[in-house]
Amino acid sequence: MSENAKPIPTNVSKTNRRKKLLIALAAIVVISAVSATAYGLLYGSNFVSTDNAYTAVEVAQVTPSVSGTISDVLVTDTQTVKKGDVLVRVDQTDARLALAQAEADLGRAIRRVKGFVANDGSLNAQITAREADEKRAAAQLRSAEADFERAQIDLKRRETLSKSGSVSGDELTRSQNAFAAAKANLDAIRAAIAQAEANRSTAISSREANAVLIAGTSVDTNPEVALARARRDQAAVDLERTVIRAPVDGIVAKRQVQVGQRVQAGTPLLSVVPVQEMHVDANFKEVQLKKVRVGQPVTLHADIYGKSVTYRGTVEGFSGGSGSAFSAIPAQNATGNWIKVVQRLPVRIKLDPAELQKSPLKVGLSMTAEIDTRGK
Repeated sequence: MSENAKPIPTNVSKTNRRKKLLIALAAIVVISAVSATAYGLLYGSNFVSTDNAYTAVEVAQVTPSVSGTISDVLVTDTQTVKKGDVLVRVDQTDARLALAQAEADLGRAIRRVKGFVANDGSLNAQITAREADEKRAAAQLRSAEADFERAQIDLKRRETLSKSGSVSGDELTRSQNAFAAAKANLDAIRAAIAQAEANRSTAISSREANAVLIAGTSVDTNPEVALARARRDQAAVDLERTVIRAPVDGIVAKRQVQVGQRVQAGTPLLSVVPVQEMHVDANFKEVQLKKVRVGQPVTLHADIYGKSVTYRGTVEGFSGGSGSAFSAIPAQNATGNWIKVVQRLPVRIKLDPAELQKSPLKVGLSMTAEIDTRGK
């Protein structure tokens, strides 16, 4: 150091250093703010998230289709079942008796219809016989009319001759008797013809009535047989329905049925939760949904697994209204003391079945969901 150089004061050096640090800090803050703003505008604004999300599923409620007494309950709560597995049995005694009665009614209906078919031929034969009776009566009528005319002429002749004494009274009496007998026989034949015509009309009406019962059908297609067969089929279905099976794969929940319990058709017995078809109902604020569309990808985490398990989902649809609109006591916004509250709209998110199988979920678990609005 030269003799003419003057030393820099220590306090000046510290001040300069402090200024440089403040400038560097300010620059860092400004750069961070700009970076955060740029991130939010260019990237972060493309994502909306919520932790107001819960797993849900369409639970299959198991109810009996027939009334009866429960004879067996083969499952318990939390048990895993497959579609078609037997869950509950209803006592089959009544159903078996109903089926036997329906089968007997079907057999009786078939025999009755076969009788109608056979009766049709018999009625045709009766009509033919009645027509023959009419022809025979017509021939008898012609004979009776000839006898009557002959007796009438003979009586007139005898009456004319009796005035001159040429015919005895006894002979006249016989002529009168013969005339009366011929007239009575003629009246009887005419009555027989009327009866034959009535008998033929009755036979024709009976055949027509019988023909209506079998017209255009066979024994199998006859309405009476079809009705009895339908009742038999219904009884068979009711017997089959006494065995209650799982409608879907899932886990048994809310079992309420016990052996010996008398149940009516439609009584809730238990539920089957198809956990493999789980979805998420995410309740987003209405201000977050401007760019959300069906089909956009969603990243989800379940509280039960934490961040260690990530689910990849897809926006499947939107609810028809906010949660408050469907609440038991909806908000009355047309009142004087009104306060605006940001509403939430349920968004349905479909989950990947493979991920669900690997990391199963249950109904009602808490989730966090983040939608990437850049998709679609």
